[in-house]
Amino acid sequence: MTSDQSTRTGVVIVGSVTADVTTFSQRLPARGETILGDEFTLLLGGKGANQAVSAGLAGARTSFVGCVGDDLFHDLVVDGLSGAGVDLAHLRTVPGPTGIAHIRVDASAQNDIVMVPLANAHLSPEQIDAALEALAPTTSVLLTQLETPASLTLHITSRAREHGMTVVLDPAPAATLDPEVWAHIDIVTPNETEATIMSGIEVTGAESAERAGRWFLTQGARAAVITMAEKGSCVVTAEGTTFIDPIPVEPVDTTAAGDAYAGYLGAALAEGWSLADATRLASAAGAIAVTRQGASPSLPKRDEVDALLAASGWTRASES
Repeated sequence: MTSDQSTRTGVVIVGSVTADVTTFSQRLPARGETILGDEFTLLLGGKGANQAVSAGLAGARTSFVGCVGDDLFHDLVVDGLSGAGVDLAHLRTVPGPTGIAHIRVDASAQNDIVMVPLANAHLSPEQIDAALEALAPTTSVLLTQLETPASLTLHITSRAREHGMTVVLDPAPAATLDPEVWAHIDIVTPNETEATIMSGIEVTGAESAERAGRWFLTQGARAAVITMAEKGSCVVTAEGTTFIDPIPVEPVDTTAAGDAYAGYLGAALAEGWSLADATRLASAAGAIAVTRQGASPSLPKRDEVDALLAASGWTRASES
């Protein structure tokens, strides 16, 4: 590790933040139907904020760039992020309501989500530029998603690359991107559904995941990590393909499992881990997250993730 790398161990997340309104019920209602639910929660959420909390819990020096409203959910957001040790110097408070996500979870742990951006729509190129310039000397990895304005994705990724950061894109919710974006993506991390939508290749297992991963590389991404829940992960690079075995768990709620994965992936990369090793740490984090209800409350601490990896018998190549 060079002296420059030794000082650039931080992770920055540019993304969304919401107040998550979640209902739990045995099944989801049919159109026009009202059913009685079992539980309700109101918690910090948003893919960007969840990934920031995850990276912070992983032990990375973590900064968040985004917008929150000046409404009654403001303190929920600030307290949730700062509680995980996330630097909020670049979280901007804007007039109006905070972003909202309405999440429904059924007894099989599957969920559906309606996300209303609201304050997130106020994220601006000027805010991004100021944040990345200030953080560049101490930050090596940028995580971003697609819950921020689509017009900003190219700006976020290109600026991060200009500052020498490793750019990790979680393409959720799946969307068609400006073709120029791909040249600035070091690692793209779609799940099965997102990979299918974006590549046109139905991802059902290892072989189709590898083909979808190759599609992302042909677009210009340097690596693709296709996450497949209980089927594990497929890491595709120009050098070859690696399959990461899943860690078997009993799912309770899959909300934020992908965010747990992304945050730990970013933290491990900032620590200097290889991509294959980083995905193993991320897989363990995602496995723990699905065993717990809610978004941010399901995100695991580093000692829990390390313990699960150790129990599975895995050690990093550099440690063996």
